[in-house]
Parts: sequence; C-alpha cells; structure tokens
Amino acid sequence: MNINARLQELGIELPEVAPPLASYVPVMVHGDLAFVSGQLPFIDSELATGILGENVEMDRAIAAARACGLMILAQLRHAIGSLDNVERIVKLGGFVASTPSFTDQHKVVNGASDLMFEVFGEAGRHARAAVGVPSLPLGAAVEVDAVIAIREG
Repeated sequence: MNINARLQELGIELPEVAPPLASYVPVMVHGDLAFVSGQLPFIDSELATGILGENVEMDRAIAAARACGLMILAQLRHAIGSLDNVERIVKLGGFVASTPSFTDQHKVVNGASDLMFEVFGEAGRHARAAVGVPSLPLGAAVEVDAVIAIREG
C-alpha cells in the first residue's frame, strides 16, 4: 500500500514534526521496532489543553487524540523516511488528563486508534492502553505514544 497516496485519498496532511520538550528523542528505532515518544495534541497549531470531566468535551478530546496520532505518523515518517516502511502498528499508549470520576478514557484514545486503522487498514490494528492521569505536560488533554514494527525500505 502506498501510504502517501492513502493519506491524500483520506485528505490527511501530516503536521510538521515537533521538537522534543525535554531530554529524549522523538523516535528510537531498535531492530525492526520504532518507539515513538509521547506526542501532544496540536489542533490548528494550538495545544489542546484541559481535563476531561472538568472542562474538555468528548468531541474535542477525541480530536486531540487523533492529533496525537497524526504527530506520531509525522515523527515516524521523519525518522524512517517513508510510512510505506510500516509493517504494523503494534501498540498505542494513551494518557488522558481526567478527573477521578471520568471513566471514558478508552473512547478518547479511539481518536488515535481509529486513525491508524484508517491509514494502514488491518496493519493499523494494535494493542493499546488508555489511562487516566491527573495532569500531562503543558496542560495537554491527551498524550499518545506508539510502538511500530517497520521493515527496511
């Protein structure tokens, strides 16, 4: 599958890669696995902030998780040269800033999971965690990281 063509077909334009905010690298490739550091949600160049169950609506949170997924793909493409080298999305880790009573983290992280399936088809199906946390860097509403199997191009 030509992933660039698939992205165009879906009307998806990947964002510019964001530099790391601290002492880490955005993507670490080890063998045939790429570990993508947690990515924050930028929507229209603005960080999506807030806490679910307090001041963020579900639709906005799902869009934020999707934005994290788009940045994962942008970082990955930057690191490995082409998304055609993706063999499988292995695992996503989703972190949702939420109140103790909010229990729909799994629905929020679907924003990133559904994106991976849209782009990669069956190879986009993955294992996943969706965890509620009291806060995230810079006040972000969502953060998503990934483990991705790659092949040499």
